[in-house]
Amino acid sequence: MTEVKFYDNMDDELLKFAVIITKAKNKYVFCKHKDRDTWEIPGGHREQGENIMDTAKRELYEETGALEFDIEPVCVYSVTAPDNFDGSESFGMLFFADVKCFESELHSEIEKIAMMDGLPERLTYPNIQPHLMEEAKKRGYL
Repeated sequence: MTEVKFYDNMDDELLKFAVIITKAKNKYVFCKHKDRDTWEIPGGHREQGENIMDTAKRELYEETGALEFDIEPVCVYSVTAPDNFDGSESFGMLFFADVKCFESELHSEIEKIAMMDGLPERLTYPNIQPHLMEEAKKRGYL
C-alpha cells in the first residue's frame, strides 16, 4: 500500500524530488512521457548539489517548455510504498507554478503536454498525484 504524508519542512538533504502542480490560463498542465500512455504532474529527481528550487525550475522547463512562470513551494511530501526505495519513506518538495508562456517545442523525454480542468483518468502515479493535488487545494494554492 502506498502512503503519502505532508510536512511543513524537512532537512534539505532529504529532499530527492520536486513535483510542480502547474497551471496556465486557469487550466492544469499535465505531461505525457514518450514511453508511457499515462499523464503526470511535471517533476523529477534532484541532481547532486542542486538547490531544490532549481530542480523545480529545471524540471518544469524540461517537461513543459515553460519559459515565464511564477513558482513557489507548497510543502514537503513523502511517499512510502513497497515498490519504492525498498519500502522506505522518500521525500520531495511540492511546488505550485503559474505559467505565462511556453516554448513552442519540447526537448526532453516528454512527448506532449495538455491543459485540463482537473486530474486526467489515466495517471502515471494514481496513488500519489491525487493526494498532492488535494493537499495543494487544502493549503489554498488551487
